[in-house]
Amino acid sequence: MNIMKEERTSAIFTALAHPNRVRIVKFIGNGVKCNCEIAPALDLEQSNLSRHLKMLVQEGILCSWKEGLRVNYKITDPRVFTMLDIAGYVAQSDSLNRNDMQKDLS
Repeated sequence: MNIMKEERTSAIFTALAHPNRVRIVKFIGNGVKCNCEIAPALDLEQSNLSRHLKMLVQEGILCSWKEGLRVNYKITDPRVFTMLDIAGYVAQSDSLNRNDMQKDLS
């Protein structure tokens, strides 16, 4: 087993384990967004947004750079969207399976 790879995988999932961080990643999409665009679009307080952005950058999901007073963010690897899509399918499937199981128990 590759413990380093497993730890890295876990860190990526941890970084994506908050709904606001998922919303941020989806909002940025394949483009570049300034934090001044993200906060109002997602209705997040600047301090809250900063904490989420910091974690996403630390884990390598986003990269950032400064242009004057603007701090821009970009997705580092577009395969993150595939991960989110798969997680969404699993969540939807899990929800359907739970509903079926509850019906069976009734």
